[in-house]
Amino acid sequence: MKIEIPKFIKWAGGKSQLLKQYDSLFPKKFNNYYEPFVGGGAVFFYIKQKYKPKKIMISDINEELIDTYTIIRDDSKRLIVELKQHKEYHQVEGKKYYLTIRSANPKELPKLERAARFIYLNKTCYNGLYRVNSKGQFNVPMGKYKNPDIIQEEKIKLASKLLKGVEIKRMSFEKIVNYAKKGDFVYFDPPYYPEKKSSFTKYTKEAFLEEEQKKLFKIFKELDKKGVLVMESNSNTEFIKKLYEDYNIHFVEANRMINSKSEGRGKIKEIVITNY
Repeated sequence: MKIEIPKFIKWAGGKSQLLKQYDSLFPKKFNNYYEPFVGGGAVFFYIKQKYKPKKIMISDINEELIDTYTIIRDDSKRLIVELKQHKEYHQVEGKKYYLTIRSANPKELPKLERAARFIYLNKTCYNGLYRVNSKGQFNVPMGKYKNPDIIQEEKIKLASKLLKGVEIKRMSFEKIVNYAKKGDFVYFDPPYYPEKKSSFTKYTKEAFLEEEQKKLFKIFKELDKKGVLVMESNSNTEFIKKLYEDYNIHFVEANRMINSKSEGRGKIKEIVITNY
């Protein structure tokens, strides 16, 4: 069976590279599938094609990300047209155009333009990094790409096809307890607990640190008590391993790609926690 992952955005901590290692860790049988930190969606796209769950819900607190998924599902043709326009202007004006689009307030844009802006910035910014300041404004500088892959027509068409029938919600992760039932499968891929104080944890203006990790652990336990199958990816740190010591902890090897210094990139061990 051929499984294709349409990587239409680059996402810090994206899971495409780990799918082969994750495959043996996924439950072999479950009903509905929920992914509350959807990010780049690699695990969702894999699960949809291989396991074909009865119902799928993906969600995230990042409004621009969720708008982008919704537009890809419902209006991919017009999105591709918008991206072609971005590419044309980018080729002519370069950094000037990038800074103009970056400075736009996404809340003032129609949803279609907001999604196109999100993908354009993701494909032209430094390292594909999504980072916002304390006011929630995207503040990543432009990357040094000769010909960035802005349009990605085939990837977006495939993603649109795979998103058909999928429920997409903007919501915080703890609300998942109102949806998942016994026999369902929930996969958590939160911002990882930092190995160092300077580690990146901000995909929205809110950081995801000790208190947020403890809140996630509480939700993990609640789902476990309901008979939900739960899997979580996180950093190989003593804090996380201690928190989940009563559950199954597995180790996987990942390539760290996003780091400002080349010596900070390379292979690293991560953990996967399961309650089954």
